[in-house]
Amino acid sequence: MAYDPDFGEWVREHLAALGPLEIKRMFGAAAVYANGLIFALLDDGVIWLKADEVNAPLLVEAGARQFTYPTKDGALMAMAYWSLPESALDDPDEAADWARRSIDAALRKAAARKPRKPKPRP
Repeated sequence: MAYDPDFGEWVREHLAALGPLEIKRMFGAAAVYANGLIFALLDDGVIWLKADEVNAPLLVEAGARQFTYPTKDGALMAMAYWSLPESALDDPDEAADWARRSIDAALRKAAARKPRKPKPRP
């Protein structure tokens, strides 16, 4: 995993239609946040978009690849992130549309989480 800050700046420019984005380094790669939610990862020059049962089939249809990594035992572990479709690499409007779908997936995931119980005060 590798994150290039110059690539991060290109991503900010390419997705400028989304408004301000925050990019934070994470495990050698970087996470992209919109309104406090992670909706994408940046690794080795690839934008990996968060996906769920709603937008993953659309990404597959558009030719996106699923993010995978090898485990210690050599098996491949798949994550719920898919590459930005090739057609969106040269089209900021299309890229922003895909990113909005990923933000929606992040919102759905956040809404599905069980609320945490407050810690008892001593």
